[in-house]
Amino acid sequence: MDLREIQRMKHEFEKERGWDKFSPALVFTHLIEELGEIADYILVEEKYKIPGLGHDAPDIKNLSREFAQAFNLFVQLANHFNIDLEDAILNEMEIMAKRFPADKWRKVMDNYS
Repeated sequence: MDLREIQRMKHEFEKERGWDKFSPALVFTHLIEELGEIADYILVEEKYKIPGLGHDAPDIKNLSREFAQAFNLFVQLANHFNIDLEDAILNEMEIMAKRFPADKWRKVMDNYS
């Protein structure tokens, strides 16, 4: 399935439920909430938050759902603004390939710790 098909499916899903009426501000705020839940996993993984020492452990088996929820909300925003994500991503990759040459960045990243 390509990204356009995902956007089309998501648009129909939203429309069937009336969710296309939510304002972009509400959808964006919900997206930030879901990204915050992903951040909890990262903070525990990097030992910034220690489960049992004032923090609860996020359930790792739910991490893929958190990514899916964030992605769905991101797609919902793109749909609201009539953004073709597939075109946008392909165009941005062309720009980034010129802006950030792989050979130069590989040398920098080889020394990254």
